[in-house]
Amino acid sequence: MNDLPAILVSPSTERKGAEFADASISLSNRYTEAVIVAGGLPQILPSTTSRAIVSEFVRRSDAVLLTGGDDIQPQLYAKELSPELAGKVGGIEPERDTWEQLLVEEAFAQRKPLLGICRGHQMINVALGGTLIVDIPTQVPGALQHKQMDRKSDPVHEISIEPGSLFANITGTERVSVNSTHHQALGIIADPLHVTGTSSDGIVEVTELKDAAQLPFFLTVQFHPERLLDRYKVFLRIFERFVEAADRGRSKKYESKGHGGR
Repeated sequence: MNDLPAILVSPSTERKGAEFADASISLSNRYTEAVIVAGGLPQILPSTTSRAIVSEFVRRSDAVLLTGGDDIQPQLYAKELSPELAGKVGGIEPERDTWEQLLVEEAFAQRKPLLGICRGHQMINVALGGTLIVDIPTQVPGALQHKQMDRKSDPVHEISIEPGSLFANITGTERVSVNSTHHQALGIIADPLHVTGTSSDGIVEVTELKDAAQLPFFLTVQFHPERLLDRYKVFLRIFERFVEAADRGRSKKYESKGHGGR
């Protein structure tokens, strides 16, 4: 079969776009390039909070990718924040929060491979019932410098990987250096998730499912592998394994319709 597996990618939002200064979607080309290099066909979700439309996009796709971006609305994971912490939250995207929650629900309901990167890593934890650290420098004494925007495409700190985990299998190692561009992090871990990667200060860098049979592929990472894969092939393998899982699911669906394999 020559068709490529379709990967549904969730974008950011902008108040003003380039054409008519209307509300628009925005997405770094790095994500779609990573999907293409890994053998997939990226499809970008439009700005919609319609469950029916989101569900149909997931149905027509072979996997779902949640990307990076701005902060998630605190009311989704915290009853209230102190004025100090509330002042640390910026750039929230309420509509995006809604459609990404729907994407997570539909990915599980339809059993599609799911990959979350940075904000996507955080959103999946929130959507499944977890919480966030609102601001690492404020809430984690002695933490590493996790927001290094001037080095967003360079490894800046190591993470430890749980032996025997999916991520250890993908990377072939128990330690890897990653980039870091975030000021928030996972707090209370959602019940379905299992932490398989952390930085030396305890910040959660990787999660997988406790029950791996729930989805054909599931991985969330706090760093940005799409910005590293051109120089460090270990990060390309994340996308390759994700797209391979999407292709397997697509092939089974194709065969179940009576077309057979070639």
